[in-house]
Amino acid sequence: VCDWGALATISTQEGVRGRPFADVLSLSDGPPGKGSGVPYFYLSPLQQSVGNLQENPYATLTMSLAETNFCRKYGFDPQSPLCAHIILSGTVIKVSETEMDVAKNSLFIRHPEMKTWPSSHNWFFAKLNITNIWVLDYFGGPKIVTPAEYYNATSQ
Repeated sequence: VCDWGALATISTQEGVRGRPFADVLSLSDGPPGKGSGVPYFYLSPLQQSVGNLQENPYATLTMSLAETNFCRKYGFDPQSPLCAHIILSGTVIKVSETEMDVAKNSLFIRHPEMKTWPSSHNWFFAKLNITNIWVLDYFGGPKIVTPAEYYNATSQ
């Protein structure tokens, strides 16, 4: 459902070194209706986030139903727990050669413009290797979900 999210890393930039740095990134977990749950990214070394990840691969990705029409339709504020969001934490790693086609197809189906981005930017495919998950979908605080529960969830 979410085609983009905010990825937070630890900054390596002078003046804000060691502080949180968030960037909006396009992502995909697979073709529409066939998501795997693995967030794939198309990244360039020219992005500040990539420089941050080279020094410290830990990152947190946040996605929200505010990206869709759901919350607007029901009158939910984007910060409201009723406008559900998920927070995924782990390490960002380059995808392996065996996973390259899956990542490429997943991203280019949802983001066809990516195919035209300048090759001189040295784009590469990466994924978030998820270790921690929080789901906030109602008042009372987030639910902790294990990676096994997350990957075995079924759509309702």
